Amino acid sequence: MPGFSDIKKLSDPDLIARYRESGNNIYVGELYQRYTHLVFGVCYKYLGNYDDCHDATIEIFEQLLTKLREHEVSNFKSWLYSVAKNHCLMQLRKKKNNVVLKEDMNEVMESRPDLHPPGVNDQEQQLRQLEEAVTRLNDEQRTCIELFYLKQKSYQEIMKETGFDFRQVKSFIQNGKRNLKIALSTLYERKTS
Repeated sequence: MPGFSDIKKLSDPDLIARYRESGNNIYVGELYQRYTHLVFGVCYKYLGNYDDCHDATIEIFEQLLTKLREHEVSNFKSWLYSVAKNHCLMQLRKKKNNVVLKEDMNEVMESRPDLHPPGVNDQEQQLRQLEEAVTRLNDEQRTCIELFYLKQKSYQEIMKETGFDFRQVKSFIQNGKRNLKIALSTLYERKTS
């Protein structure tokens, strides 16, 4: 096992390679020492609360123990930034969903139709329209859209899962978004006419 001063001299790719070979957390610990300020800064930018940022930073580095074994990382700093950003966005999405769930529970509590004016269920209708619009996409676009937006996969992960190259994934996502907008506007026009 290398000495403490030896680890400090290793480059990021060397630390990652040694961690993948040995499974020794000391290498990820060195990455933590080098980049904890970066991750905390990203978390603070998105979450804005010291305690949430502290917790998120620890969670992100815990996830690295698995992610570094699963992913080939060529530029650790930019990859880590993306991991931290995605983690924070997922946290914000969870908080938003919790608020929506609480609001939905309030709606369930008052489910008598005479208490609700027409149009209250618009959000539910929009969700059904979105689901219908997604089914109108071709298979490649639908797959890439679902993996990217619903499962929060990166382009690289989508490439690995589908066998598409980078250009194809990017094209399917962009064209899928455009086709979703067209399908949604068509469904909306049909609803209002």
